[in-house]
Amino acid sequence: MIYRQTRRRAAVAAFVAGCALSSAAMAQDWPTGPVHIFVGFPAGSSPDTIARIVAEPLAEALGQPVVVENRPGAGGVIAVQQMLARGGDSFGININGPLTTAQRLIPDLGYDPVSDIAPVGLIATSPLVLAVGADFPADDLVSFLEVARAEPEAISYGSVGEGSGAHLTAELFADAAEVQLFHIPFQSYAEVTTSILGGEIDSAFMAPSAALPQVEAGSMKMLGVTSAEPFAQVPDVPVMAGAAGLPNDFRAELWNAFIAPADTDPAVLERLNTELNQILGDDGVRERLLAMGWQAQPSTPEDLAQRIEADTALWGGVIDTVQAAE
Repeated sequence: MIYRQTRRRAAVAAFVAGCALSSAAMAQDWPTGPVHIFVGFPAGSSPDTIARIVAEPLAEALGQPVVVENRPGAGGVIAVQQMLARGGDSFGININGPLTTAQRLIPDLGYDPVSDIAPVGLIATSPLVLAVGADFPADDLVSFLEVARAEPEAISYGSVGEGSGAHLTAELFADAAEVQLFHIPFQSYAEVTTSILGGEIDSAFMAPSAALPQVEAGSMKMLGVTSAEPFAQVPDVPVMAGAAGLPNDFRAELWNAFIAPADTDPAVLERLNTELNQILGDDGVRERLLAMGWQAQPSTPEDLAQRIEADTALWGGVIDTVQAAE
């Protein structure tokens, strides 16, 4: 009996090992045709540019064309839906919203970010900066909060809509600092910037790359950055964490990530992650991303899964706070 069980275990182990070798061999032969990457924003947008920076060297590494499919709409959700519907060699490069907050904000989302999507890896992260007009009566975070505490909702801030990264970051900040700000939604960051410059609104959380030209022109100030450490593109802007009474773990980041349908062969996911990290380790790629305001962020699929879980909990809590106040 023991002998038969031993033989059976050996046969099962050999079968599993054989399957693993077969899967690995298939991944090395894969792909046999074009690979499609669905992006949830239009051509020329930041996620689209990031996708194209990655797509060119990825095509060279895979030996097949990598086609960027722009499917804008619903803050990136449409692209995820179409990636899943198309199947085959279809993947996605998208921002955090469709993987973290979309379930809370879109009733008929059509997919579960945990069970329907396989994380491949992070691509890049970007903090936000608290930007104000040059004439705003505060030059640092402490004085900004003094103004905010003097009169609730006296300070207005703009965003690109309810549930956007800028909106939720501002609400996270206001809750942590125990102040009340007045939200004014816009259709685009260009409108937000124009309204700050025209004195129609007071402030906004925005990408460093969006604020930097205005700061250099003397028409805007950056009072703080939401990353845990100083950001290379704006190294002189102080970190908000631990400043002016904010908690030491205060952090808010946007990110772009590479994702796949959940039924993708694990060996294919592993190969994609390996190729992606090699691409992100290239100095030229890192410089191009940083020029756009993004920090290259090589990672494992497990790192991305943990980031999705943590940010889903973080921003879900912010959404609960905002909805309770309405």
